[in-house]
Amino acid sequence: MITENETKQLKDHLPFWNHLSAAEKDLILETAVLYNHEKGTLIHGPYYECIGLIYVQKGTLRVYILSEDGREVTLFRIQEGEATVMGAGCVLHDISYDVYIEAATDCELIQVNNAAFAKILAENIYVEAFSYKMSTASLADAMWTLQQVLFLSFDKRLAIFLLDEANATGTTTIKMTQEEIAKLTGSAREVVSRMLNYFASEGYVELGRGVVHLVNKGALKELVMD
Repeated sequence: MITENETKQLKDHLPFWNHLSAAEKDLILETAVLYNHEKGTLIHGPYYECIGLIYVQKGTLRVYILSEDGREVTLFRIQEGEATVMGAGCVLHDISYDVYIEAATDCELIQVNNAAFAKILAENIYVEAFSYKMSTASLADAMWTLQQVLFLSFDKRLAIFLLDEANATGTTTIKMTQEEIAKLTGSAREVVSRMLNYFASEGYVELGRGVVHLVNKGALKELVMD
């Protein structure tokens, strides 16, 4: 069982909550469990059992696929305050693909088990609509990422990533290691290191231990537009 505060989190962040019957609300609250995962923990994989509905109370999840040579390609991230049905791919048979989900940071997740979620999904059109909306949005994010990997040069991809991170965090200091950036951009650490050093030599960024400082966002934007 979850606490009163965690219950409020679900009520406030699940858009279909007010369209649930009393019995459906009780089923979600009775089966919801809070899990704590350390950074780097694998939460879901292609051969894992379905894990139902996930609400990210704290932290960030990373959703990625593996290439044939074992390289990780990050498709998108699920941020604090967001819910996902990615882990319930076997419920939505016609919108599913094999992915891995890991804790990109230390996380607190509220999870509603798959059996309970599947029952409500089958009976409530609002939950079904939410599930398909989330799944199609995730698919669109994944397609955008794959388009970047296939058709954009890495200097543009890295510039887009740095600018997006700066906009998302509201700061020009990105606290990530080069290994983390490599995972999130679907590249190798050596490639990231070379490109960041090039950006530094051009005066776009300054590099520190585990941080990248954006000192010329305008130049990065021009690079993306070229």
